[in-house]
Amino acid sequence: MLVPFRKMHGLGNDFVVVDARAAPLDLSTQAIQAIGDRHRGVGFDQLVTLEPAADADVFLRFHNTDGSEAGACGNGTRCAASLILAETGRQHIAIRTIAGMLSAERLADGTVRVDMGPPRLDWRDVPLAREMDTLHVPMAADGVSNAACCSMGNPHATFFVDDLDALDIHRIGPLLEHDPLLPDRGNIGFVQILTRTHFRLTVWERGAGLTLACGSGACAALANARRRGLVDACCTVTLPGGDLLIEERADGHILMSGPVATAFLGEFDIAPV
Repeated sequence: MLVPFRKMHGLGNDFVVVDARAAPLDLSTQAIQAIGDRHRGVGFDQLVTLEPAADADVFLRFHNTDGSEAGACGNGTRCAASLILAETGRQHIAIRTIAGMLSAERLADGTVRVDMGPPRLDWRDVPLAREMDTLHVPMAADGVSNAACCSMGNPHATFFVDDLDALDIHRIGPLLEHDPLLPDRGNIGFVQILTRTHFRLTVWERGAGLTLACGSGACAALANARRRGLVDACCTVTLPGGDLLIEERADGHILMSGPVATAFLGEFDIAPV
């Protein structure tokens, strides 16, 4: 069974995008893992599936390389949104995900901006394992501690550090992702503040590992930095793959803007389910 796909990326955060609006695509965990294999498959940070939606222009479903389903994916949403914006010829579209409704628009410079909604700040919303202040969560590993946690449709823990380059993220990322305080595991962000309007960010993503960029992680990092009074409402976020512009609107919604690109088109072969 040959399935057409589009390989896209936002700042190197890469996705296999498949269109299942006309016919359902039921992929097993093993099939998703096989497609995501960078040596024997196509390779991706997330698989993005376009599905029909009764109350939006499209429903987006996200899967990680380990086959687990993700509630949100900021850069993946921007990539998929660019396709629907081009297909409809409109400037604004509505997107449904399992985490809620989002909106997206194409800006004058060609970049895509997504309204990721407000961060969810209650300990139950992250979720955390027990009741606590989500602004100061007692998670620690190898010199990083005192996480700020929130949900952007998926769980995020943000650590603020003096020197991002001094961290062994390949070692501490998996430890923190599986911290007992994060019952659903978590996306782990490491932030180095440069100015009130600029910070660096590296994210160890739940189910995907270290990626070149993480859109929802950048949104969570701004939200948590704002809660601690470290930055202004609009910041350039420099990730290993490039820059995103993240803004906290007056109503608390987090807006994310940045470039998207198509790398290539292809087909992958899966056995019938």
